[in-house]
Amino acid sequence: MSTIGIIGAGNIGRAIAQALARNGIAVTLSNSRGPDSLRTTVAEIGPLVIAGTREEAAAKDIVFVAVNWSKLPDALAGLPPFAGRIVVDANNPIEAPLFKPAELGGRASSEVFADLVPGARVVKAFNHLLAQLLATDPASDGGKRVLFYSGDDADAKASVGALIDRLGFFGIDLGSLAVGARLTQFPGGPLPALNLVKFG
Repeated sequence: MSTIGIIGAGNIGRAIAQALARNGIAVTLSNSRGPDSLRTTVAEIGPLVIAGTREEAAAKDIVFVAVNWSKLPDALAGLPPFAGRIVVDANNPIEAPLFKPAELGGRASSEVFADLVPGARVVKAFNHLLAQLLATDPASDGGKRVLFYSGDDADAKASVGALIDRLGFFGIDLGSLAVGARLTQFPGGPLPALNLVKFG
């Protein structure tokens, strides 16, 4: 089983940690303020979630990044090379309180993000659902809640797709980052915040 880390302990980061822990998967959760600031959070989620440093989370096989867009460069600066490991971009190029879209220069947000994690195999996922939907049981009305994902590396996408399946969601591969990330990024894409359910 792949080891998993999360950089960012806001609503989305915590929701991902909850989903993992609910399915018996250990995870290292980190933020910019250090492990001590996360004691209460990890205690609330359960024993499978460990508070760690940014560096400890970033050293795992699969690394989720869920950070306010403007803080991404600082959150990822100075980390060792990712050397082909999988990094899941769970971010959107907008943030409270102004909700002003970030300037992306015509690129998909994940293409901009990829420049901040050199050597990583980037998969876009876990960004289009509201945190409360990520954190709760994905079995819905007799079906499975849909999670979209995209990326340019087939093996990395397969690993994230398998994890999505293990968490009880129904994963749908949207193709490359240039295509899929545009469909799910908020603002701009048509798919954010859609609570879709796959039946059968």
